[in-house]
Amino acid sequence: MKRVAILGGGPAGAFAAERLAGAGLHVSLFDEKLAWEKPCGGGLTYKAYSQYPFLIENSTPKRFITETVLSAPPAGEASLQLDDPLVIYSRFDLNRMLLERAEHAGARIEKAHVTAITRQGAAWQVRTNTGVADADFCIVATGARNGLRQMGTELKPEDTMTALGYYVPGEQTRIDIQFLPKLEGYIWIFPRCGHLSVGICGKGEPAGTLRKRLERFMQDRGLSFQGARFYSHLLPSLHSASWQTNRVGGEGWLAVGDAAGLVDPITGEGLYYALRSADLAARALLSDVSSLAEKVNQYRRSLQKDFASDLEFGSRLAKRVFHGRFLLRSVPARMVQFTRRSPRFSTIMQDLFAGRQSYRELKRRLLRGLNCSLYEIAMSFGLRRVVPRQAGAK
Repeated sequence: MKRVAILGGGPAGAFAAERLAGAGLHVSLFDEKLAWEKPCGGGLTYKAYSQYPFLIENSTPKRFITETVLSAPPAGEASLQLDDPLVIYSRFDLNRMLLERAEHAGARIEKAHVTAITRQGAAWQVRTNTGVADADFCIVATGARNGLRQMGTELKPEDTMTALGYYVPGEQTRIDIQFLPKLEGYIWIFPRCGHLSVGICGKGEPAGTLRKRLERFMQDRGLSFQGARFYSHLLPSLHSASWQTNRVGGEGWLAVGDAAGLVDPITGEGLYYALRSADLAARALLSDVSSLAEKVNQYRRSLQKDFASDLEFGSRLAKRVFHGRFLLRSVPARMVQFTRRSPRFSTIMQDLFAGRQSYRELKRRLLRGLNCSLYEIAMSFGLRRVVPRQAGAK
């Protein structure tokens, strides 16, 4: 296997191209846009830049954010100070940087629309609006709106969420996250270089309804959306049952990033999983295993071991997180209250934002620390008699 065609030039496709071209393969990347904006794209956690330091060691404009404010009616607000900052790029700038790295590694980058892809014996023929290319293997990185029906994840309505937003003038040094009643999702305000990204992501609601929710929020905050640039994007958010049948590879192809449905079903984060799946795909193709079929199987196993099984577990938690109740209040409201009142719980939230806390271990950690958190909350109100001292003495 010497020739690899990568279909899609987003972060997953660009990073796979860099890895494979840097190893000496002949890599051709096809994308009709090459670099584009997304309403929420561009935020990177500690989990991402600790594994791939080039994500912060570069000259591309970026913001380092060390405070997140969580809000949920009627609990008010809680400020979360981040020991490990979130790094926020313009998605356009980040995408362009990744494409440039791929090109410098030796990948051929072509701005072209893929019109058809057909299997020719043991190889592929890729047709674009500019010509025809042959390849021994294909990596599908076309995003959630994948037009290649036989390759990549098969998204049903229950497997998607919508993200939409506005870019508005403004400056702030924190991220705002607002939970809303009866919404499986949240509103955000992300500070970027030169503007604010104000948006919403949600599952199970029409895009028009989400947009109205967002615009009411913006009016309440005094943020004008009149004349502001509007974005809308489909995100994978796989239902728990869909993870069992999710198509991430087949005869002569692998899917990465959104095209493989690899997005956090609770937060909607996709950038880390785009980069990580691209890296794992490249490792599988470059492995010493001679059979292409075994390389595909190796990729599947690597995804499961690395993060896919945890995302599947998160998909089973999502409705409880957004619609569940705890101690007679909604889970988001209690989450805000606990973050504000309990240092122990605040540390858990920090680890979630940094990407250090898996969903599989989250429940155990919460239960282990529940008595201590309740004690800290009681103490924050000065109610020493409400919770016995021994409840927190661990």
